[in-house]
Amino acid sequence: MAAGNHSTVTEFILAGLTEKPELQLPLFLFFLGVYVVTVVGNLGMITLIGLSSHLHTPMYYFLSSLSFIDLCYSTVITPKMLVNFVTEKNIISYPECMTQLYFFAFFIISECHMLAVMAYDRYVAICNPLLYNVTMSYQVCSWLVVEVYTMGLISAIAHTSCMLRVVFCKDKIINHYFCDVFPLLELSCSSTYINEVVLLCFSLFNILAPTLTILGSYVSIIASILRISCTEGRSKAFSTCSSHILAVAIFYGSAAFMYLPTSNITSMDQSKVSSVFYTIIVPMLNPLIYSLRNKGVKVALNKIIEKRLFCILKDF
Repeated sequence: MAAGNHSTVTEFILAGLTEKPELQLPLFLFFLGVYVVTVVGNLGMITLIGLSSHLHTPMYYFLSSLSFIDLCYSTVITPKMLVNFVTEKNIISYPECMTQLYFFAFFIISECHMLAVMAYDRYVAICNPLLYNVTMSYQVCSWLVVEVYTMGLISAIAHTSCMLRVVFCKDKIINHYFCDVFPLLELSCSSTYINEVVLLCFSLFNILAPTLTILGSYVSIIASILRISCTEGRSKAFSTCSSHILAVAIFYGSAAFMYLPTSNITSMDQSKVSSVFYTIIVPMLNPLIYSLRNKGVKVALNKIIEKRLFCILKDF
């Protein structure tokens, strides 16, 4: 990657979350624990859905894809951040930085569109239940997932290609714990106009399109639920959407704090905190949200646990 650029900088130094020595070890242990829970939770969700035949439905197919995305983009960010807590200087080479930026953009944008697809799935299930199996056929679900990854791929290529044009010639300290677009542009010695235009265009599309899909889906869902006369029916319909609504609120809420314009010196420290939430905490929370608030997942988990216990007791 470095061969095509005109930068004199061959490596960067990631500033990390904090420079206070007394916080390094506690933060290392905390984020290591978070990462372990993230890996176990998301791998567990993917495995559980794969092993449980009654979870082989569109909703859980999309949920397993979401777990895969969460696992991947957490892995792109967290291990390198953990290095910062145990080394004096967390050095990342130019090619490694561009690679991290590419995969981060790919997976984070894919997550935006996957959440929209999951909202559309709930819309069809509640508003058109008789046509659900036809509308959300295996072929349709597969094409929706391909579309999600295509959006992520196109956006990641655009952002990374534009960043490869940027000349870095002086400061090489990235005031962040990973290679994100804004901290990198702050180090530029060349014009960033094209980068900003591309960032604005793709951000508008990748935020507005999923957001409008999610809002449109849930407006229709709420309207349909309010027409249900049975209280039990309303409660059941709301419960099928509650996990997704919570996941969407946490993800978009924390991302908004990161990318909305700020004007003071402490804005970068504030953005670090918010970005920690959606890059590290959210991937850990999603499998917990969907397992604790989803009856199908809890039933499948209980069945597998009972089967394993039965096998163990049988051996004795």
